[in-house]
Amino acid sequence: MTLAPCSIAIIGAGPAGCYLADALGRKLASARIDIFDRLPTPFGLVRGGVAPDHPGTKNIARQFERTLAKDGVRFLGNVDIGKDISVAEIKQAYDIVVLASGALVDRALDIPGDTLDHVYGSGAFVSWYNGIPDGRDLSPHLSGESVAIIGNGNVALDLARLLAKTADELATSDLCAHARDVFSAAAIRDIWLIGRRGPLDANFTTAELAEFGQLTRVHPIVDPAQLPLAVPTEMPDEQRKIAEKNLDLLRDYANRTPTAEKSIRLHFVFFAAPAAIHGSCGAETLELERTYIERGRIVLTGERWAIPANTVITAIGYRSREIPGLPFDAVRGTIGHEQGRVAPRVYTVGWCKRGPQGVVPANRADALAVAELILEDLNSGDRTITEPAKPGRLLIDALLTERKVQVVDFAGWQRINAAEIAAGTRAGRPREKLTRIDELIATAQVQS
Repeated sequence: MTLAPCSIAIIGAGPAGCYLADALGRKLASARIDIFDRLPTPFGLVRGGVAPDHPGTKNIARQFERTLAKDGVRFLGNVDIGKDISVAEIKQAYDIVVLASGALVDRALDIPGDTLDHVYGSGAFVSWYNGIPDGRDLSPHLSGESVAIIGNGNVALDLARLLAKTADELATSDLCAHARDVFSAAAIRDIWLIGRRGPLDANFTTAELAEFGQLTRVHPIVDPAQLPLAVPTEMPDEQRKIAEKNLDLLRDYANRTPTAEKSIRLHFVFFAAPAAIHGSCGAETLELERTYIERGRIVLTGERWAIPANTVITAIGYRSREIPGLPFDAVRGTIGHEQGRVAPRVYTVGWCKRGPQGVVPANRADALAVAELILEDLNSGDRTITEPAKPGRLLIDALLTERKVQVVDFAGWQRINAAEIAAGTRAGRPREKLTRIDELIATAQVQS
């Protein structure tokens, strides 16, 4: 049975959405695929989440560029689904709708004092230094000597590394100008990396952990008493190999002697749960409680102590943004779904489906699986070539025009990209990002 040409809306132009558009474009040659994003810029966390001093990770954007440039694929930036266009209107217009909106909302720490000034979620902090427009004006407090980062994953390492690097070490990054100014004026002497579990449970990748040993002014501090003698043999092979390499690095750090030029102390603190943040006008100290692990569960011991913390950043995970008109799993913080199916002909993919797990390429496998799910449903026999086509782009374009939404298309994004790279070249950097919506839209609309 032959399928009619398919109109597909993908909500979110990050890695999951781009991977899915590529997969569906290959499987459904006649499909018309529209990829929406609430920002004027595509690529989601590749642009706004990857650390600015890790440019190699951002090379995947070149593949996504090719996807957006394909016949039958459109990018519609600066369109907020649920605000500019309702979910009901999207479903009315397209045969297939896929939610790929990511997970951008910081999970709450939920301890006394977590609403004090100078306490930030890592999502908000990363958005600030990566120039995401709605995080651009965060203006974090970094004039104190001590920063506490709660979390034991790569995001926590990114935060610590960027705060500890010198201006010269950041010179080849695309760290935004406003963040460079704040970092260069910072008076940080101590950075605390705090994990509720032990070093074998940390989600660090070895390459990121190893970078601290190369930084000009960082002295890593590890309590050898917190390091196990060996990695358990029953640990799965791949996990055990990573744990062994990380353990070797932590042992090396534990044996290092401080020197005069190492002016920033990086404290790795394991088996410590945040209990409260104290301060009068803002964060001043972080109270911790000793933990241990029993049958895989964290157990609090009642033993408490405090560390100085003029700034506290939580890197404890993210939730998806709830979209009006769609089911939401409040416990998991994801779009409500059954194995990727949200409703008839409505699907979800990426972090808003499975939670904030895995690095950028991990979204490819998920996208391929959801593409197969869509093809399975399309081939189920209930949509044939005789079925009337939905209006697709005709309806959506008319609504966007009527509502005077300033849509940024792929050509507009290319103008933004070119302008940022040119500004970066003048400054001797990879790019200098535009960080405000009006600047981005104005640049997208400039005709050569």
